[in-house]
Amino acid sequence: MKNLKENAAGRWVPVEINGAQHVPFQGVGKFKPTGRRYGPPLTRCADYPADGNKVVADFKTALKKTGLRDGMTISTHHHFRNGDFVANAIFDAAAELGVKDLRWFPSASFPCHAPIIEHLKSGVVHHIEGSMNGPLGDYCSTGKMRGMAVLRSHGGRYQAVQDGEVHIDIAVIAAPTADPFGNATGDRGPSACGLLGFALADSQYADRVIVATDNLIPFPCIPWQIHGNYVDYVVVVDSIGEPSKIVSGTTEITRSPDRLLIAEYAARFVAETGIMSDGFSFQAGAGGTSLSFSIFLSEMMREHNIKARFARGGSNQYLVNMLEEGLVEYILDGQTFDLEGVRSMRENSNHVNTSPFTSYNYHGKGNFASMVDVVVLGATEVDVQFNANVVTHSDGRLLHGIGGWQNCLFSKCTMLPIPSFRNRIPVLVDHVTTLCGPGELIDVIVTERGIAINPQRQDLLSKLRGSSLPIRPIEDIKSEVEDICGGKSAAPELGEKIIAAIKWVDGTVIDCVRQTETIPSSQ
Repeated sequence: MKNLKENAAGRWVPVEINGAQHVPFQGVGKFKPTGRRYGPPLTRCADYPADGNKVVADFKTALKKTGLRDGMTISTHHHFRNGDFVANAIFDAAAELGVKDLRWFPSASFPCHAPIIEHLKSGVVHHIEGSMNGPLGDYCSTGKMRGMAVLRSHGGRYQAVQDGEVHIDIAVIAAPTADPFGNATGDRGPSACGLLGFALADSQYADRVIVATDNLIPFPCIPWQIHGNYVDYVVVVDSIGEPSKIVSGTTEITRSPDRLLIAEYAARFVAETGIMSDGFSFQAGAGGTSLSFSIFLSEMMREHNIKARFARGGSNQYLVNMLEEGLVEYILDGQTFDLEGVRSMRENSNHVNTSPFTSYNYHGKGNFASMVDVVVLGATEVDVQFNANVVTHSDGRLLHGIGGWQNCLFSKCTMLPIPSFRNRIPVLVDHVTTLCGPGELIDVIVTERGIAINPQRQDLLSKLRGSSLPIRPIEDIKSEVEDICGGKSAAPELGEKIIAAIKWVDGTVIDCVRQTETIPSSQ
């Protein structure tokens, strides 16, 4: 197959993506980088205002001053999640300036970014290298985007920028509070959204950096999460985003009896294996089942008088409650998922903002991910080899991003609490549609019909001998679900065109996504 090569996971992946050469996945821990970290161009203080005032009139002015031209890369971040106003505004300004073929490099995209589709159609944006949620995913899935999408984990994004794989020409950072020099923070101001860690790499490595704020205060902005020494221009706008929308549909506690049972099973697993012990650490995602897990876990911690040393965030009201009650000593926060998390970060000294560099960067001198005792994550599909998919549905549509999911797999125990089927479609399959995480890193699958432990984890199986938890082989659960659903899910109808590449945490290509032949009319 031209420009395709079989990787170590048995997947045929592109070795040339948007004109650049890429390395196929070689196995977990097998690829070793060489060379040195990328460095941004040298600048000098004499070229910036002596009084520190970098404020310019608007986005168009800032883009002109940065030297915007065809084919450049513009990056944005997603701390406002579905409430972001800045990404759409910056590409509207770019369109007015008449530029074409831009690469958009967001830390994530959301349905609020659907207007970017018009810029893809008009040629202002050539392609997106970042998650595809909702409308953008549907657009990409049908093969309409001219370039190939590239999806990376949060740590993989930092790695790609640090290693020079992605050169950011212009970074645009939405900051709830900033000063004229460019110092910026996210934990205060009328649009406070929490931390700004996803913009750290952009600020450090981009050629030019623009900070957008709706709350300009006199120098100095304290505490600063983004240093003004990295910033070229500051733009003041009416509103950078709607902070209430950092709480989206995926950050609300589940009310489903089945999913509550899954969450309870997961918490009991942590308790009965002895993972839950004084000084342990955990991370739970922002999905409804994961939030419910945190509630069940906190109840068991109270019952047994156990305290955690730290919890990795995304922070939310439930995690904040555990911190303020004393069940958790520190929150090491990677993303703020609700306004209680924002408040806590501002008020609690033990609620610490982190970044993908400290938490997830695989090409660093260690990171936090492998230090976590147990992590609870979601998935769209899992196969009998414990491989998992988080970006496509069983119909092959690309509708989700990777986030920190891949990076979290390196914890001491990785659990996926998932329903055994969704909309009468089995979640447990023979082979995942898209491989995002190798089964060797996934330890436990928790469903409402039983708990499957990876046979590689004989230590966990031994600890649960005699437990009343429903421990079952994954093949048995899968077979039962197929009987309920009337058989296996149909293989998706996919075309030959590759519309997206999936990167592993080390920058190698672990899988790819092909064009879908049909899009259900109900979507």
